[in-house]
Amino acid sequence: MTAFPRLLVVTAVAPEAAAVLRGVSAALPHAEPVPATLPGYELQRCGPVDVLAAGVGPAAAAAGAATALALAGYDLVVSSGIAGGFAPLAPLGCAVVADEIVAADLGAETPEGFATVTELGFGRVRHATRHHQLVTARLRDAGLVTATGPVLTVSTVTGSTARTTELTERHPGVVAEAMEGFGVAEAAAAHGTAVLELRTVSNAVGPRDRAAWRIGEAFTALTQAFAALPYADLR
Repeated sequence: MTAFPRLLVVTAVAPEAAAVLRGVSAALPHAEPVPATLPGYELQRCGPVDVLAAGVGPAAAAAGAATALALAGYDLVVSSGIAGGFAPLAPLGCAVVADEIVAADLGAETPEGFATVTELGFGRVRHATRHHQLVTARLRDAGLVTATGPVLTVSTVTGSTARTTELTERHPGVVAEAMEGFGVAEAAAAHGTAVLELRTVSNAVGPRDRAAWRIGEAFTALTQAFAALPYADLR
């Protein structure tokens, strides 16, 4: 019998968690979501995978992930959900796998432009991820359009062409932005646990056009991505 590693998947909201759980249930025979105890949070356990909807933003994500990590041991923590994709690398409906998780707005404005806390000398703004190559290959083998590159964590979602240009210039190869990854990564690092960020694209980063968003399609792709993951190898 295969001994599966234990995974903690952290989303922002319950619909994202539900999409993840549908994929996990499809991938792992006899795995059905059941509630598990986690003070202050609703945690669902599906076989070796715990799924937590921790709230929106890096602080909520860090608090939820740290609470779960303090009470249980995990082999991998995954920040997941839907995201904005940077065209043309990450079109609507595609999966994005972070090769690094970057806090895009953690720093200071200076006369010379934005400076990260790392450049200012008192902190970090990026985390390397584990298994991004393996996961990318498996998702592509399953027929999912998949992009790999930096995924940005922002506290304010991008809503203008100027901001989009600024981010793509500061972060070459960036594929997506979301609001929780760096918080999850900070919690994982504090507990010595590997981290990954896996999302699906619901909208293009840039001027806000709600009519063009494809949230339902992104949830479907999120389920498909978690149905295709190589769980036994995610150690």
